[in-house]
Amino acid sequence: MKIGIRAEDKSRWERRVPLVPQDIAELRRSGLDIVVQSAPQRAIADGEFSAVGIPVAARLSDCGLIVGIKEIPPERLEAKKVYLFFAHVIKGQSYNMPMLRRLMDLGTTLIDYERVVDGQNRRLIFFGRHAGLAGMVNTLWALGRRLAWEGIPSPFARIRQARQYADLEAARTDIRAAAAEIRQQGLPRELMPLVVGFTGYGNVSVGAQEIFDLLPHESVAPADLALLPPDEAGRLYKVVFKEADCFAASDGVSPFSLEDYFRHGKQRYVSVFDRHLEHLGVWVNCIYWDDRYPRLLTLKDCRRMWTAARRPQLRVIGDISCDPNGSVQCTVRATDPGNPVYVYDPVQQRAVDGVAGDGPVVMAVDILPTEIPREASDHFSGVLKDFLPALASADFCVPFEDLALPDALRRATIVHRGQLTPDYLYLKPHVAGK
Repeated sequence: MKIGIRAEDKSRWERRVPLVPQDIAELRRSGLDIVVQSAPQRAIADGEFSAVGIPVAARLSDCGLIVGIKEIPPERLEAKKVYLFFAHVIKGQSYNMPMLRRLMDLGTTLIDYERVVDGQNRRLIFFGRHAGLAGMVNTLWALGRRLAWEGIPSPFARIRQARQYADLEAARTDIRAAAAEIRQQGLPRELMPLVVGFTGYGNVSVGAQEIFDLLPHESVAPADLALLPPDEAGRLYKVVFKEADCFAASDGVSPFSLEDYFRHGKQRYVSVFDRHLEHLGVWVNCIYWDDRYPRLLTLKDCRRMWTAARRPQLRVIGDISCDPNGSVQCTVRATDPGNPVYVYDPVQQRAVDGVAGDGPVVMAVDILPTEIPREASDHFSGVLKDFLPALASADFCVPFEDLALPDALRRATIVHRGQLTPDYLYLKPHVAGK
């Protein structure tokens, strides 16, 4: 099956590619027929593919397998193709149901990266760490801008948005310079103690903490937050929250059980995260969420906090997970790299672009890895390339039960020849708009 690498067109900011030239060249040497669609905005120029003998074409009509990254506009889908991309449909996301209906109407096959998982449901193909890397750079940049608006000079003012750096190492250089300034001069007294909290401990959090750890800091446990004294030396603190720190049994008596929490979610548990929020200056959210589970922060919580006599220390929320109206309910909408932050005003119940206003600054870019496109593409391609031979050799004309694919790819096949596969039949009402 001929493979086409499509040009991304969901956002003008999208600059990633699922397979980089060196990996495509390797796959072509092994016998795979791969062509790349021309894309002027891509971080890797067309000429870099041509230079290693990879054909670049305007259209992919003769390709049976179309490989991309983000969702494809319904009007650009073609009949009977096999598609591989991040579909964002497994939660029944209403905004992508027209695309899913179109995929089914055209008799296509859809394989979703998000569901390429192993037997323990661990994702195998992802940009998570790179979302964390770019998201933490942006969160520190947002903190610097917010403090400048408040008239507080800080070492964070030197940090730029991730997309403004030539590469990730250039961002690290500025953050190391901020770290040196903190060691030498400390932080402004108005910020003390400055605690940066991370919810989640998976790949996204690993990437975010990798950037934060360039700064001098002391790690503390959630239980010790209330004991932190004002720090004359201007020290940074880091705290990582797990589920047991954020949620409690709704009966007020039963102990927290992670297994029971995952099984019953908000039926048996409530959020107690607000007891920690009063101690945080920056909150970096890195968890997966769906509506089976309680929110970490509700709009009601926000209103209560920002109308209290004592003003919250929380200045910036880096919502790297970016689930609008999700676990961080004041993430009322996603942003893009060109307009990455807004202030959520809990009293007026509105979001105002920029860093000025009464409420937390929310950084909610939903395509963070594209702000470090080369590093993100290199990593993703290095994993994805190993799945391509099986996809190229599979006979997608046979019924799903006879489809010869590795288990991880079978688990990720949401639609086959226009029909939802057994694991995804729950999406029928969503597709029908019910």
